[in-house]
Amino acid sequence: MKIGIIGATGKAGSAVFQESVTRGHDTVAIVRDQARATEVLGDQAPVLKRDAFALTAEDLAGFDVVVDAFGTSPDQAQKHVDLARHLVECAGPKQPRLVFILGAGSLVTGEDRHLFIEEIRKAPGAEAWISIPEQQLQELAYLRTIEHVKWVGASPQATFAPGRASKPMIGVDELLLAADGKSHTTTGTMAVALLDEIEQPRHHNTRFTVGDA
Repeated sequence: MKIGIIGATGKAGSAVFQESVTRGHDTVAIVRDQARATEVLGDQAPVLKRDAFALTAEDLAGFDVVVDAFGTSPDQAQKHVDLARHLVECAGPKQPRLVFILGAGSLVTGEDRHLFIEEIRKAPGAEAWISIPEQQLQELAYLRTIEHVKWVGASPQATFAPGRASKPMIGVDELLLAADGKSHTTTGTMAVALLDEIEQPRHHNTRFTVGDA
C-alpha cells in the first residue's frame, strides 16, 4: 500500500513511518520541512513537501491511506479540528482511508464513566496545555458526524510517550490499564496498532483505543 503520513517527523508520526517502512509499504512523509525530514527519517525517506493545509484532492488520490499524526502548540490547538475538516473536504468515497491519532480525553473511566478530560483538567499546570486535549475531543466529535468518507481514529492512553512497541491492547472507549496497573501507550505500540488496522481493517468510521499490554 501507499501510505502518506502527515507529521512524520514528530514523535508519533516518525514511529508510524518506521513501522510502515519495516512492513514494506510505499511510505511517504508529508512534511513542510525537507531538512527536518532528512534529519529524522534519513536521506532516503520519500517526502512530499507540502503544508498539510495545502493538500488537495489530487494529492490525496495518490495514496491508499493517509495518517494524520499532526501535532501543534497549545495556542494553535484548534488546528487539530481544522486539519480534520480539511482532509475530509479533500477526500471522498473513492479517496484514501483517513487515519487520525486522537487524544485520551475522550475516553471514559470510573464507575460513573466520566470523560477522562475531566481528570486531565485537574492536573497541575493543565491550563498551559489543556487546549490540545480539548480540541482533540472536538476533533473526534466532528469525525463522528462524517459518513461519506472512510476514516478511523485511534486514542492512546493517559500517558503517550516515545518508546518501543509492546503487544497492543485494543479497546473501544474505555481508559485501559497495562499489566503494571498504569494507563500508558508508547509511540511504538501505537504504530504497531495502526499498521495492524491499516493492513486488516476492523474499525470503520469510528474510534478505537490502544494501550500497552
